[in-house]
Amino acid sequence: MKSLLLVTSALAAFAAAPAMAQDGPVGSVGVSYGNTELDLGGPSADSDVYGVDGVVALPAFGAWTVTLAGSASEFDEGDSDTSFDATAHLTTVVNSDLRIGGFVGAADVADETALSAGVEVQKYLSRATLTGVVAYTTADDVDLDVWTVGGDAAFYVTDALRLNAGVSWLTIDDADADGFTYSAGAEYEIARSPFSVTAGYAHSDIEDLDIDTWTLGLRYSFGGGLQARDRAGASLGSNSGLLGLLGAL
Repeated sequence: MKSLLLVTSALAAFAAAPAMAQDGPVGSVGVSYGNTELDLGGPSADSDVYGVDGVVALPAFGAWTVTLAGSASEFDEGDSDTSFDATAHLTTVVNSDLRIGGFVGAADVADETALSAGVEVQKYLSRATLTGVVAYTTADDVDLDVWTVGGDAAFYVTDALRLNAGVSWLTIDDADADGFTYSAGAEYEIARSPFSVTAGYAHSDIEDLDIDTWTLGLRYSFGGGLQARDRAGASLGSNSGLLGLLGAL
């Protein structure tokens, strides 16, 4: 857990700096606890997961925005294993309600490194945010080449309550394997404070492998509330193709 605590401290400092520097940056820092269960059609395993993540959206030039996101997760199954991932996004807003751009990212899981790149789009409605992502991920050490296409819809029931649901499809080149991931989540802002509680569930079905994950968390936001984070581009780090799924494998 020491490495996870060090990352937690770094992300907390990372969040505090832009909050004091200027009004432009928007983002959040969160901690979470969850459980991941893998089923191979007979053999199964489960692991408790402790995580910390942070994201910040920074004005770049004109209508362009740079979004930086990172996370660390520790899986307590036998010998504890910590995974890390990070993404950098460059996007621009068109006609005030459409954000388009791309990202690059990397994930380090069990001493293996995966690299990812993709394009993304967000459509902003009065009480909703729609997100679409197309990504390519490769990991040379394990001969992995994966294409992912995903979408997510977030709805604001109230200013303090955000519900979302998503689905993504992936295919593994040269392995004749593909699968789907279905996810749902909620975030509730506590008494108009910068703190919110989160909950999420995801199910992945990849050939003979089923993965079920649930999480509970606490999040601190800076620069704006729930919908302001979406519109600033500070929710892009959670929709980056395969990188998040790799931590469960």
